[in-house]
Amino acid sequence: MSLIIAYIGKKGCVMAADKRKIGYFGDKKNLNLLEDELYGGSIGTDEEFLARASELGISVKITDDANKLKVVGNCIRGEVSTKGTMETKRRRVYGTTNGYQIIELLGSQTKSRTAGESGIVIFGNNFAKQVAQRLISKKLKGSKSLRYMGELFEDILKEVSSKTPTVGKNFDVLMQQPNFNKSEAQNHLNLTIDHDIKVLTKFRQELTEQLVQQSMEIEMVNKIIDKGSVGNVVNVEGNMVVVQLNDKTQAMDSNWKQLAAPGKNVLMFTESGNVEIGDEVVIENEDLCLKKDKSSLKCDIILCSL
Repeated sequence: MSLIIAYIGKKGCVMAADKRKIGYFGDKKNLNLLEDELYGGSIGTDEEFLARASELGISVKITDDANKLKVVGNCIRGEVSTKGTMETKRRRVYGTTNGYQIIELLGSQTKSRTAGESGIVIFGNNFAKQVAQRLISKKLKGSKSLRYMGELFEDILKEVSSKTPTVGKNFDVLMQQPNFNKSEAQNHLNLTIDHDIKVLTKFRQELTEQLVQQSMEIEMVNKIIDKGSVGNVVNVEGNMVVVQLNDKTQAMDSNWKQLAAPGKNVLMFTESGNVEIGDEVVIENEDLCLKKDKSSLKCDIILCSL
């Protein structure tokens, strides 16, 4: 769902990219049919795309705010990505003066890496690439200033976007022109890309940790007791009540760390003067209380089932 065009030359690098992102959901067979028609170029406009998706029972969300280009060091990075069931596939082009590299990643693992010195690189689906290539061949004149190439690429993106909904009508154009010879360019690219992939790896690790934490929190929230017995009173001192948890109840803090396992004691508080050792403590209608007379109890812990 992208079109990225990069020019790399002796004077610098310029990249242009659309900002379209499309998400869709539905029957796999119909999804494949829709993609075949979309990438084959038989669907020409957003309206046709939405109408055809509706015919096939596919839910579609189109946005035009994705950032596919980024300045990294003295390079520009362009990226297209595809989310699979297990991992995200990324294809990146890094460009600078007198050099570029194309990287293919699965997750944060490098699957291929190729280098070049100059030229025009195009990322996108086959239909969008073919249209862009024809337009470049037709429109490209002798001058190859970075400004001229940037304006040319933007014109091409506009024309391609009028022929396929896979390319949006909003664009970014970035330019970098450091003073590198061919050897310096590849050295800088190597350092920049290695660091950028390390940043991606760290981000993915942090994201994985967050997802694990969120999953654990969801699991624990589902275990919060809102009805039933939690334990029995084993000691009373003034308004302080010590309760021994039963064999199905544990006490957690606000970070979901266990404070007391089943069978252990926890501290609660009461305003009733009628609490006795042996009284059963229950939760009814999400209220913590004594079973015998519904006297309210308070605590600063979360009571969960195992």
